[in-house]
Amino acid sequence: MNCGEPCALTGGAVYTGDFVLHGHAVVIEDGKITDLPPESRLPKGIRTIQVNGCAVAPGFIDAQVNGGGGALFNGDPTPEALKTIAAAHERYGTLHWCPTVVSAGLDTMERCLGAVRAVTGAGIGVLGAHLEGPYLSPEKRGVHDLKHIRPANGAEAARLLDAGRGVIAVVTVAPEAVREEHIRRFAGAGARVFLGHTNATCAAAEAAFAAGACGVTHLYNAMSQLTGREPGAVGAALAAESVWAGIIADGIHVDWRSVKIAKALKKSRLFLVTDAMPPVGKPDAAYTIGGQEITCKDGRCATADGTLAGSALDMASAVRNCVAHCGIAPDEALRMASAYPAEMLGVADRLGYIRPGYQADLVFLSGGLTVTGIMRGGAARFF
Repeated sequence: MNCGEPCALTGGAVYTGDFVLHGHAVVIEDGKITDLPPESRLPKGIRTIQVNGCAVAPGFIDAQVNGGGGALFNGDPTPEALKTIAAAHERYGTLHWCPTVVSAGLDTMERCLGAVRAVTGAGIGVLGAHLEGPYLSPEKRGVHDLKHIRPANGAEAARLLDAGRGVIAVVTVAPEAVREEHIRRFAGAGARVFLGHTNATCAAAEAAFAAGACGVTHLYNAMSQLTGREPGAVGAALAAESVWAGIIADGIHVDWRSVKIAKALKKSRLFLVTDAMPPVGKPDAAYTIGGQEITCKDGRCATADGTLAGSALDMASAVRNCVAHCGIAPDEALRMASAYPAEMLGVADRLGYIRPGYQADLVFLSGGLTVTGIMRGGAARFF
């Protein structure tokens, strides 16, 4: 169903990202939201789309997606793979996302950036690449291939920035693998510089934040931990009010109590990511990273030695987990999947909220926060 002419979504609560409206409609024309009037004041004759008691919320935004639908972006750095991944996550409400490029040779990373460029603006919601590496700590590499982990150098960083001009959204680095000038250079090119896969001291992390880093990648995972005498990267992130933190709320990467602690401290600077791998949308998908076979059992993606290798999490499940296991209110959990990542990525002027003038990219949710349909660009589809 397409809202080329004015139409209105009716019959469900509207989670705008600012507040929750009951008895209001969402009026859409030419792919944009134009009004949020009480249903009783809708113009006569306007076409309506009944959501039948489902909630209407902003489409989810995921800043860290490795794969889905059986495809792994690093393994198949093509526009076709990105379309497969987008379709898999769309079913779970993610309408905008950042394809993640894990540590690899420079040629592979350039191919990935070329594929991202090819699909930007093509209607599959790609907001730019997330370069997770290669400038990481060998000690905290997780599943990243050791042979591709390296310290930054000016010539290579310049080549990456040139290949990714205008399409790099996030860069994850370890402070011990980059100089402050590299952080400033990436930030100056418009990328959000995040710290991750790092063994940095708290002081080193704070220096990186002062140089222009603005967040941490998958908080608690693959980073120096908070202890009494050395707060590490975790402590630096939790203590800095302005620093963003993505978190994987699957009950595997982070204990629910740790999610609660992070939420209490980070407030609106904590947002959800999935770090999703090929099993999202295709549970039996097998894949390799850096030559290592990855198995997925009971939602846990890991190597033979137990090292976590991304997740099988979808964003709708992450939202439900925050409500069910962390006591986070549904409207706030939805903000963690839409408004807050939109703010972090600098797209909150058009995405992440239901406001007049914003894109009509929406998700429909049952009372149990299961995705029942989506609207992309004013075209509604129910599952």
